[in-house]
Amino acid sequence: MTAVADTRPFDVSVDRETLARLTGREREVLRHLAKGESNRVLARNLGIAERTVRAHVTSVVRKLDVGSRFEASLVAFHHYAALAEEPTSS
Repeated sequence: MTAVADTRPFDVSVDRETLARLTGREREVLRHLAKGESNRVLARNLGIAERTVRAHVTSVVRKLDVGSRFEASLVAFHHYAALAEEPTSS
């Protein structure tokens, strides 16, 4: 079994360029993930189907280059204010 000291902490640093690649809806979904909402609750709050939520979450995980929904939610938690801002085009 791996001891806690042997595990590598998750690095939640994501640059603004990476966050800017997310669409407005993906940013919105990610903010809801930071709140710990399930797909069902998230779908209800956004007025979309659960299947659509799953597609957005998959896209977010891929674009952020993280390993899971949980890691994406950690990124969202630590960058919540930046996700609320409109992305700036370069």
